[in-house]
Amino acid sequence: GGTVVQWITRAGGLATPLRAGIGNGGCGGSRLRAPKPVIWRFWDEPARRVTFGREALHVTLFLTKWLLLAFLLESLMLAFVPAETVTSVLGGTGIAPIAIGTIVGVPAYLNGYAALPLVGGLVAQGMAPGAGLAFLVAGGVTSLPAAIAVWALVRPPVFALYLALSLSGAFLSGILFHLWTLA
Repeated sequence: GGTVVQWITRAGGLATPLRAGIGNGGCGGSRLRAPKPVIWRFWDEPARRVTFGREALHVTLFLTKWLLLAFLLESLMLAFVPAETVTSVLGGTGIAPIAIGTIVGVPAYLNGYAALPLVGGLVAQGMAPGAGLAFLVAGGVTSLPAAIAVWALVRPPVFALYLALSLSGAFLSGILFHLWTLA
């Protein structure tokens, strides 16, 4: 993934990865829009305290809205899709269970603590180990909360690159693990 990003950057792509109004250049940006010295102590100035409070509230409401939606969808899926169904779809050999594990990992991934026992149980019930690894990698990189946070910050082409590299990397890791377990 990093090599692909380096190639695209050297070719002139990704010059402005952030959405308009996000950040002030710097890390991940090709230029600063308004170069000024950084004054970290915002609390000394009343106007900056008000701006900080307003932005903190705006970001909190934004993240709360989308995270509630993401967790609602995840909980509905976990409540109404039995583990046996997932196992029947993700069991077997070949690349199909790995591809499905990669795609299902994105909305189904809760967090690292919950995902490991879940995948361990699914593998014990017949889920292909390569599909389990693809599920873990895809979910960890592109879970709904993570994808929503990235979407809020970057332009659509950068988001598409993020998804493509994340999912292809997860799929490839599942394939390689599957081949390794066959050896």
